[in-house]
Amino acid sequence: MARNTLRGTMTVLLTAALIAGCALSNPQAGEGVRYTLANGEIREPLTTDAPDAERGRKVLVSREANCILCHAAPETGERFFGNLAPPLSGIGKRLTAPQMRARIVDPLAFNRESIMPAYYRVQGLNRVTENLRGKPVLSATQIEDVIAYLQTLQ
Repeated sequence: MARNTLRGTMTVLLTAALIAGCALSNPQAGEGVRYTLANGEIREPLTTDAPDAERGRKVLVSREANCILCHAAPETGERFFGNLAPPLSGIGKRLTAPQMRARIVDPLAFNRESIMPAYYRVQGLNRVTENLRGKPVLSATQIEDVIAYLQTLQ
């Protein structure tokens, strides 16, 4: 019972911080890169590497990210995709790169019940297998590549 109360309190505090525009900084994110989540965005790219949309498409459909398991993305050229999450078609019109970055890095900051994994945040996660603890699912470069591809989906 106390655990659920604490989780509810943390969710309310996190939501209040996001609504109020407070910045949440994560000094222990993947690869030691810092990011700041403020107003539903991570404004600064996670890396200085130039993003590549074609590499991003490959990451998006790969088993590593497996985005199309839940998201429909017919533009990828893949035949099968999921319908558990919002479709990615047109996401380049709906969200900015900083908004996409925040949702990929830490989707739980927006919806504590989300089934989407945190692809970059490594702290405070549940049910992480021992050999993956403390490691991001995707690298900073991979995330920026995925964002570059998603921006093409107009």
